[in-house]
Amino acid sequence: MFRSSFFAAGLFVLLTGTSFLFVDKMVLTHKVTVEEEPEPVREPEFRGFLGMTSLNEDQQEVLNPPDWAAFSLMSIGAVTMLYAAALPKKNK
Repeated sequence: MFRSSFFAAGLFVLLTGTSFLFVDKMVLTHKVTVEEEPEPVREPEFRGFLGMTSLNEDQQEVLNPPDWAAFSLMSIGAVTMLYAAALPKKNK
């Protein structure tokens, strides 16, 4: 059970990282409703990771992953899949 779970999680992370290689930004189709309360002040970005989403003029969220995110996700997914392959088999 652990082997297939780790392999599936690694494959998902690897494919997510691969998809980040082919896109510059992704526009989500749902619209964000703006409430009358002022927007809370956000902390500054931490190495480009926290500021990945923003709003465009149509109030749609735009996901703009940094350049390093694709390679990081692909390497984490590949290592997780290799770990799943190296797990010892269960003896019956």
